[in-house]
Amino acid sequence: MKKEGFYSSGEFAKKAHVTKKTIRYYDEHNILKPSFVSDSGARFYSDEDFARLQQILFLKYLGFSLADIKEMTVRNSDKHFFSESLHMQLGLIEEKIEQMQLIKTALVDASKAVKQEKNVDWSKMMQLVNVNEMEHKLKVQYQNSSNISARINLHEEFSKNKQGWFPWLFEQCELKSGENVLELGCGDASLWRMNREKIPEKINVILSDISDGMIRDVRRSMKDIENDFSFEVMDAHHINAPDESFDIVIANHVLFYCEDLEKVCSEIKRVLKPGGRFVGSTYGNAHMKEISMLVSDFDSRIVLSADRLYEKFGKQNGGKILEKFFSDVSWSEYEDYLEVTKPESLISYVLSCHGNQNRFIVDRYNDFVSFVKKKTKYGFDVTKEAGVFRAVKK
Repeated sequence: MKKEGFYSSGEFAKKAHVTKKTIRYYDEHNILKPSFVSDSGARFYSDEDFARLQQILFLKYLGFSLADIKEMTVRNSDKHFFSESLHMQLGLIEEKIEQMQLIKTALVDASKAVKQEKNVDWSKMMQLVNVNEMEHKLKVQYQNSSNISARINLHEEFSKNKQGWFPWLFEQCELKSGENVLELGCGDASLWRMNREKIPEKINVILSDISDGMIRDVRRSMKDIENDFSFEVMDAHHINAPDESFDIVIANHVLFYCEDLEKVCSEIKRVLKPGGRFVGSTYGNAHMKEISMLVSDFDSRIVLSADRLYEKFGKQNGGKILEKFFSDVSWSEYEDYLEVTKPESLISYVLSCHGNQNRFIVDRYNDFVSFVKKKTKYGFDVTKEAGVFRAVKK
């Protein structure tokens, strides 16, 4: 019997222009489950299922494997994530268009060179049109953007400190008109987008990140901000700037990812003007500890971070590291905690972490959702221990 408001498997497949075999395969492999299964075993799908199917087909079109797609879309089984997902897919399309334009230009140039009997650098051409490399970069960009958004959203929605992290961090920088500023590891540029009304006039800002895809994403998102911003792909170990170029260098949750901290600190010191400031944020060892305990209760094999980042550069040891290179090193803590009342946001945060959680959650996603819902039924408090070190060039 047809269930009102739903599509049968056949109708669903026809609407999406795929075969029933494809729909069955996605069901059997937990990529896309039906919203309703009758007592007789008949499967029915909703308009929300159709939206998820379109996302799956889109990512498949971009060249991702079904294993990748399963992991990338598991968090989108709730309406809460649809808008964010669509925005990221739009960014992927824009990214792919830009890369294809580069390939088109290279092919046009090569064609002209052949006609003029000039040499063509075929190794460079092959590097540019390496589709596998391009698809890998797209995948990394999608996951990075999604993960950053998930982590920011949890804090924005449930932090008890209503000022918010990025407005508070902006205040700690104490920016002045006419200053030259470098941000290392700018991510999605939230520091600037969330404080656009407070940005001083005549300030020159370079936003840098090690990911070229992230920089292209940020350049597009910053088009409507009328300040002097420039964008560079840059490794913090090798800052592409002359000595004494900047009044301030900002590194928001970046230093603990750097392989050679002494090299990075030395580079920051080199590019700062005499008396220039460094502002670097990090965590303490109690930060978000309840979330780690939560996932461990669900499956003791889960580790949300392969590295304890705060042990590399954190509240407890960051001051001693910076004192080797800077003077007037001080720590300011952001007073806050989370009171999480919606399981979806917490689930998204967990899936965004850098650990092994997806390996143990992706095939037990519904069980994990039920587990988190029970834990958050009466609210779920999470400790925050984060802040900034401020220092001055000696």
